[in-house]
Formats: sequence, C-alpha cells, structure tokens
Amino acid sequence: MANAAEHSGANGHAGVIGGTSRLGAARLLLWALAGVLAVRQAAVVLRVPPGEWLSDFHVPGSPGGLPAALYDTGQFNGTPFAGLVLKPLVGFAAPPLEVGWTCVTLLFVAAIGLVAARSLPDPVPRRTALLAAPVLVALMMVSLPVREASSPGQTAVLPVLLVLLAVFRVPGERPSGFLIGLAAALQPALLLFAPMLWLTGRRPTARAAAVTFAGATALSFAALPRDSWTYWVEHLAGTGLGGAPDSLSNQSVHGALLRLGLTGPGEILLYVALAAGVAWFALSRAARYARDGQLLLAVAITGCAAVAVSPTGWRHQLLWVLLAVAGKVGKRAADRPVWPVAVVLAMTLPSDVLLPNLAALAPVRDNVPLLAALAAACVVPFLKRSSPYWREPVPTAYGRPAAARWSRVPLLPFWRRVLSRPNLLLELLLIRVGYSLYSHIRAAAPTSRSVAEANGSQIHGIEQALGIDIERAVNHAVVKMPWLEGFFNFYYTSFHFVVPLTILAALYWRRPGDYRWARASLGLATVLALIGFWLYPLAPPRLMPDLGFIDTVHGVQDLANPQYGAMTAISNQYAAMPSLHFGWSLWCGVVIVTLAPKGWQKLLGALHPLITVCAIVATANHWVLDAVGGAVVVSAGFGLVYVLSGPRRLSVTLPGQRRGGAAGEAEPVPVPVPVPVLVRVAGRGR
Repeated sequence: MANAAEHSGANGHAGVIGGTSRLGAARLLLWALAGVLAVRQAAVVLRVPPGEWLSDFHVPGSPGGLPAALYDTGQFNGTPFAGLVLKPLVGFAAPPLEVGWTCVTLLFVAAIGLVAARSLPDPVPRRTALLAAPVLVALMMVSLPVREASSPGQTAVLPVLLVLLAVFRVPGERPSGFLIGLAAALQPALLLFAPMLWLTGRRPTARAAAVTFAGATALSFAALPRDSWTYWVEHLAGTGLGGAPDSLSNQSVHGALLRLGLTGPGEILLYVALAAGVAWFALSRAARYARDGQLLLAVAITGCAAVAVSPTGWRHQLLWVLLAVAGKVGKRAADRPVWPVAVVLAMTLPSDVLLPNLAALAPVRDNVPLLAALAAACVVPFLKRSSPYWREPVPTAYGRPAAARWSRVPLLPFWRRVLSRPNLLLELLLIRVGYSLYSHIRAAAPTSRSVAEANGSQIHGIEQALGIDIERAVNHAVVKMPWLEGFFNFYYTSFHFVVPLTILAALYWRRPGDYRWARASLGLATVLALIGFWLYPLAPPRLMPDLGFIDTVHGVQDLANPQYGAMTAISNQYAAMPSLHFGWSLWCGVVIVTLAPKGWQKLLGALHPLITVCAIVATANHWVLDAVGGAVVVSAGFGLVYVLSGPRRLSVTLPGQRRGGAAGEAEPVPVPVPVPVLVRVAGRGR
C-alpha cells in the first residue's frame, strides 16, 4: 500500500509539473502573439513616409522652426497642455521621432495590460493570473482604440496608463492624485475620476487630482493664452477640433445626438441632461464595485462614462471598454463568455461587420463603441464578489457521444456537446460576425475573368463528356413558361437564407443538443466552400459568352462589360464552385429528414434540395457540377463533425440502470437516448 501511495503521489506531482509546463508554453505563445501584433501595428504606422509624418503629427510646424498656433489648421484635437508637451518634439528629425513615438506608444499599451492583469480582484485562478496579461495585450493591439491611438500625435494611451498607475501602483495619496490630474489635463473628461475617488474614501487623492488639473490648465493658459482660449471658450473642451462633432469618430453622447439629426439649444439641453444622468449612475456603480473589491472594474466604468459624457469622445480614447472585461456577468457558466466576446467584437471589428447595412439599424450601427461604453458604465449587471455565483457559476451540462464506429472517434475529446440551450445573444453575435466574414472573404476571392471563363469552359467540357450538360436546355425550356420561370426566380432569391435560419431557430428552441451539431456541420461546410471559391474561380453559365444562356434572375447582362452590371459591386460573381445555394439546401434536407418527427416534414425536407437544384440550373446561376461540389462540402462538413466530436447521438446515464457489483451497487450503464430526453434529464437538477 505504501508503494501504491508513493506511486499515486508521484503521478500527482508529475501531473502538476505537466500542467505548469503547459501553462508556461501557452503563456509564451500568447506573449509571442502579442509581440507579432505589436510589430504589425508598428509596421502600419512606420509605413507613413518620413516627409509626411510631421504633418500627421497634428502639431503644426516644421523641424527647426517655431510652431504656429495649435488650432490654426484644425487638425490638432488635444488640450493646450498636451500641445505644450508635444510642441518641443516637432524640432526632432522625422525618422527617429516616428520610430520613437511608435515604440513608446506600444510599450505604454503593454504596460497597461500588465498593470490591469495584476489588478484583478482576488481570488484570481492561477491560470487566469498567468495568461491574463498576454491575452489583454494581444486584444488591445488589434483593437480599434489602439490602432487609432498609434497614429502620430495621439496621446489617448498615456492617460489610461497614468490612471492605472495612480490607482494600483503608486503609493501615497498625493502622488496618485498628481498622476490623475495630469491624465485629466491631457483628457479633461477624466477629471470624473476625482468624484469617484471622493466617493470611495480617497479624498486626499481626489483633491490632489483637482489641484494638479487646475495647475496644468493655468500653466497652459499662461504659456498658450490664444490656444487655451480657442480650446476652452471658442470650442468648448475641444468640440469640433480635429474632426466634425457629428463624425463617426466622435463616439460620445453629444456626437450620437448630432448624428441623429438633433441640433440647436434643444440638443444641448438633452445632451447635458443625459451626460449628467450617465455620470451620476456610472459613479454610483463605480463606487459600489470599488467598495466590493473590484477596483479595476470601477476604474473601467468611470473611464467609459468619461468618454461617453465628454463633448468629443474619440474612438482612440475608448480603451477603457476593454478593461471592463474584468467584471463577471451571468449566473451560468455558459453565460460568462457573452460580455467579453461582445466587448472584443465591438472594439476590434468595424460596425458594418457586427450589423447589416440597413437604414433602420444606422442609429445602432453608427454608435457601437459608444453603446459598449454606456453598457459597461450603466447597464451591464456585473456580479458582486459576495454573490454565490462569483466563484462557482451554475455548471454546464455536457453529454457524451454515443459509441462510434471507429475507436479513434472523436479525435477531439475536449469538443464536448452542451445539453442546455446556448446563450441567444452570443449565438446571434457569432452568426452575424461569421456571415459577415464569409461575405468579405467570398467577395475578396480571385475574380479574374479569363481564369473564371476558362474554368467555366472546362466544367462545360466535362459535363459534355459525361452527358449531363443539361443547363442550356433546361434554361430555355423554363424561359418559355413564364409561371415556372417566376417560381424558380422567387425560390432562388428567397429561400437561400430563410430556410437554414428557420431550421437553426427551431433547433435552438426545441433541440439544443442537435442545434450545436447542425450549426457546426453548416459552419465547416461553409469554410470548405470558401476554400473552393479561392482555389477555383468559376464563371456560372449566365456569364459565359457565346453559350446562349439567359439570366432569368438578374436580367440581360452585357458580357462585353467586365463589370456585368451592379451585381459585381456587392458580390463575387465567380464564387460558383461549390454551389452553396444547393449545399445549404442539402444541409437543410439532411437535418430535416434526420430530426423531423413526422413523415410529411421529412418529405418537405427532401423536396427542398431537389427544387433548389432545379432552380439554380434553370436560372443559369450554376452548373450541374456546382451542385455536386456543394454536396461534397456538406458531406465533408457532417463527416468532420462526426470525426472530431463523435456521433450526433449522445449517451446519458438514466436513473436505476446499474449492473453487477456487490450490495446492488455498480457502475451505471450509458444508454444512447434522443437529445430532448437528455435535456429533460439534465434539467431536473436545475
């Protein structure tokens, strides 16, 4: 027994060492990724020619000469104190200044990530403590605020670092207040940290911050009286300097109201009222979370509110939103990723990727960073540390795949199937972003007309050799029957998206376990199709000269014109192989036939891909072999899901099913059961 205990202890020690080494390797890889992203960002900035760099620096003047007034050109949008600090730099030569400014900015970003990661509220899991810093730095390097703050002359990163150092690293009340006052002198809205500190009991720090801000502002008035008057009086706190107040770059409440068409005294009164309400509510929340021990979250909330209530809150000042991922949201473990994922998407992707380009969505799409800041400051219900769910959220119920035909399946045992319904907001975000990326990649695929037409001739020749070149005969036969032509045109343009989304919605609501299986297979099939679009650009029959096809959907095309009309501007016309029109319809048919409980439903599911293949051929939008390609990628999608995660059916241990063992006790017997039963069984414990 002693030997067994020693052996067990040795195994446990080896497991700890193995876990530590894996964490160390992961941390090293993440830091390497952050370094690569930093080099990439530096390369983007340093690509600006040295002769143009000083003009982009936003501080008028030339090397060796006396700078003109800060705001004469209308480019500079910083405070007079920032101009006072930056003006001496104009005398340096452009190349070293360019390199130095870029490197210092990126070092500031890395410092912010390190300070923030070490300021997470206790208790911090060991894995989180080791990986938080490189993950946060990497996210900041690809975020919109850092990409814009890295441009010449922007000082938005420095105030964030000054505040974090003052709150978490600098000992003493007055030195901390001095740093916060300097940050407010560079970005006046950050003076909102003074009342936050006052409410949390750090009154000497708040007083020191206010005194430092007043002193820096007075110094800039004495040194730059004309510029100070322009900034504080003619342009209230810089409103309209460096960009129009109603531009998309101004992600503040004031900018949003202007973009909505509100102007004049009414808009100003509404802005003041909203700004006061946001500031009061955010400060109350920040003070509450600070007293709860979540000081980093309190700082992030105050920073988000400061940018939102400022007359001009530029996008490069919104780094505070990324820091708000320090808060925990949701009682279920499955809900915890929703807030971080939403923040990362809002802060890294263009708004047109997150939301469709529809006029009705313009007020939301144009203000995504502002809405993220307002949500962090006033809306998101972050958990308190006293909550029982802070450390132990409601666990996620997983199912085990049924026995596979091959012993090596599943290849990815960590790809576990969740039995409960996934978070709806997270699903909608991922589906929207996934489709946007698909659209962008599809549009960016090669569009060489000569290559596409050559491939079209190749496909046509193969079909002739196989005796399946039926496209022209079907196309012309349908054109002679207007009712059938109209039906196929309607089917082609209407059901491509509606049916898959309807199936996903039904599965999400009624069969969440099967929803994940179906979603994964559709996603993998689409990724494989994108590879086909890149490797084999193909002209569809309607865009093949001299073959006599009639484009029934888009109308007559001028094949002598390489643009083929307006459709080329919004879609890659040569992304035809494989046909996702047929592929997605085949996926719908397989899912319905597999899961539908009634015969008539299975029949409708089987008819959908059959009608779709007739439509794509009759309208001259695809070759027959394109449909074959669509069937191949969909089959591969289902096959990959099977190989990687196991069969669709799951195993669950039902109560009372035991075998063998003494005294009537033994190991449970796993029994494959339908997913709805699994959901009911899993739901009994909630």
